[in-house]
Amino acid sequence: MGENILEIKNINKHFPIKSFRGYGQYVHAMDDVSFSLKKGEVLSIVGESGSGKTTTANVIAGLYEPTSGEVYFEGSLVPRKMHRKKELDYRKKVQMIFQDPFSSLNPTHTIFSILERPFKIHKLASGKKNLRNEISKLLETVGLEPAEQYIDKFPHELSGGQRQRVNIARTFSVNPELILADEPTSMLDVSIRMSIMNMMLDYRDEKGISYIYITHDLAGARYMADRIAVMYAGMLMEIGTAEDVINSTFHPYTKLLKSAAPSPEEGLNRPKLTTKGDIPSLINPPGGCRFHPRCPYYKDECSKEIPGMKEVSKGHFARCIL
Repeated sequence: MGENILEIKNINKHFPIKSFRGYGQYVHAMDDVSFSLKKGEVLSIVGESGSGKTTTANVIAGLYEPTSGEVYFEGSLVPRKMHRKKELDYRKKVQMIFQDPFSSLNPTHTIFSILERPFKIHKLASGKKNLRNEISKLLETVGLEPAEQYIDKFPHELSGGQRQRVNIARTFSVNPELILADEPTSMLDVSIRMSIMNMMLDYRDEKGISYIYITHDLAGARYMADRIAVMYAGMLMEIGTAEDVINSTFHPYTKLLKSAAPSPEEGLNRPKLTTKGDIPSLINPPGGCRFHPRCPYYKDECSKEIPGMKEVSKGHFARCIL
């Protein structure tokens, strides 16, 4: 892995509440989020629902405009507003795999019609015969073979795992350099999750692309990622290599996630951390550390100011006064 392909600096994303009672209030979906990603690297973003994982991906993809902060791609600042040509180029290089394989495919279009669109938009192939050959190769790349068995079917004629493979094929079709995978296996049966994950990693090894892999599953993150970033209530809490975050866990929230994850190696004897309450309101987030109302190690100073990210070991950072 070489230089950075992506860098986000001090990103904040606040959504205004558009109602009379909520006038002047904002949902703090992201606050002071910064990290980088190297070419060919897999970074997994882990956290509970509402932690800001998907918002982070949408800001990087350009689907949301950040309230403040900067996104750099291949060393250049990504402008808030882009001309059509530049926007098409960016969207070709930065692709998303969405979570739901059922709603992300148009039910009225055949698989051929769904997959021909990116080829046409980005002018990657022309002519019906040529397009069909390219799409057949693509389907076989993601394990849907023989392609002729799937290419003229409608999404409702496929299983959930097959539909997600079509989603992934659509992402692969434009040869992206960065893929934002938003919980791509969470709605699939356990039996096929591993095959999807392995397919994505094989594609990374073959093409040298980078991934941001979003999940709530720490075990899945460990399997997929070179590095893991842990988010909670819109803020980054811990980031480091997968081995450091799993084996030398520092932040209490990451410890909580780890204690809740199944671990065959440690069996039933592993102590479980307990916490209290729910994720705090992102409209009125608590002062100080976002996790302090639920933290089993809470101290008075935790509520007074937001801790900065500190390096606890080489390349391993955490946002905690401990």
